[in-house]
Amino acid sequence: MKIVFLGAGSTVFAKKVLLDCMSALSTFEVEIVLYDINSERLDITGRILQKANERLFQSRYKIEFVCKPVMLKDALKSADFVINAMQIGNYEPCTVNDFEIPKKYGLRQTIGDTVGIGGIMRGLRTIPVVMEIIKQMEEVCPDALFINYANPMAIVTGYILRYSKIKCIGLCHSVQVCTERLLKDLGMEDKLDGRQEVIAGINHMAWLLELRDSQGNDMYPEIKRKARVKNLLKKHYDMVRYEYLRCFGYYCTESSEHNAEYTPYFIKRSKPELIDKYNIPLDEYLLRCKRQMNRFYSEIEELEKDDLPYKRSNEYVSFIIEAIAKKIPFSFAGNVLNKGSISNLPYEACVEVKCNIIDGRIEQERVGELPLVLAALNMTNVNVQMLTIHAAYTKKKADIYKAAMLDPHTAAELSLDEILKMCDELIVAHGEYMSAYS
Repeated sequence: MKIVFLGAGSTVFAKKVLLDCMSALSTFEVEIVLYDINSERLDITGRILQKANERLFQSRYKIEFVCKPVMLKDALKSADFVINAMQIGNYEPCTVNDFEIPKKYGLRQTIGDTVGIGGIMRGLRTIPVVMEIIKQMEEVCPDALFINYANPMAIVTGYILRYSKIKCIGLCHSVQVCTERLLKDLGMEDKLDGRQEVIAGINHMAWLLELRDSQGNDMYPEIKRKARVKNLLKKHYDMVRYEYLRCFGYYCTESSEHNAEYTPYFIKRSKPELIDKYNIPLDEYLLRCKRQMNRFYSEIEELEKDDLPYKRSNEYVSFIIEAIAKKIPFSFAGNVLNKGSISNLPYEACVEVKCNIIDGRIEQERVGELPLVLAALNMTNVNVQMLTIHAAYTKKKADIYKAAMLDPHTAAELSLDEILKMCDELIVAHGEYMSAYS
């Protein structure tokens, strides 16, 4: 079995995911290929994994490092699984541009990696790079499964699924921790064991449709009561999602800092007091990147310490690879083309629904209709995702403008002319990453 990890310079995440895989696949002969364009960070990841391989697995696994892009095709040859965690354009210049240029127009963001102008630009510069890799896979490993972790998840995964023959699934971290964090935050830890949940929607805006305790009792009435009281009593990190609960009746999988920028209600120039009221961390992703870069080298020593015993994480990827390899059942939340799974979202939308591995095959479940208000909220984001995918396909600036014009937060803050001007400035600032768009 051969696993290729793209973006291996993301050392903490690469270590977690690949140690998960190594723990799960001890009965297989496995080759792991690490790829990144940053040779220094790639070397650090490789060194950490090699030491873990020696300490934990008696050097069972073959680990190879690949840095030069011209070698990537050889690295992909005969791969069974390709895991993508690349961030195209890095913190500087691209991520900084995604925040600072819109800020000049009065458009503020928190994360900027899913929708909004930041998500649109990130998707447009990521898709061409990813599709070059996909084309190489079609030649040298056409049966491999491409496992995408890169944001914007629905835009990147949706494009691959629409315009390539490679098998692809998109994975996120938010679904598997959604209800656990909610119940702990509300002091309902005693309800964790045996809980039953139904979650479906789109990435970063999937909905907790049902939550029942081990006896089958609906937990939503108590959750709503406790959440409303908590929002009234004090500031906390999850106020936006608790407002979703109050106004729309359902909890959302992804964090409040993300969801604050997916709708037009929370970040408004005309009402700056809302930022404080809902405890919204503007520019959070920029600050997060700076924190990670500042502590990167100080973390290396910690990462290289003994990992005995290693505790497998709750990331889905190792369980998926294990289930496919061993042909055992496993269920998870995956990002896939809708194809009718959610009947009141578009057929070609990228949705996040329960998927099952059966005899080594991934099959998505049919959800039926979402509650109308949830489908409507999702559609405001699906519109942007599908228009961005279309712009990436046509390579036309006019289609980029349309995607930005339909974004709910952008449209609530800027005029059409401001949106056009902002897009043009971003396209120029991103330089070669956007050179194909005319």
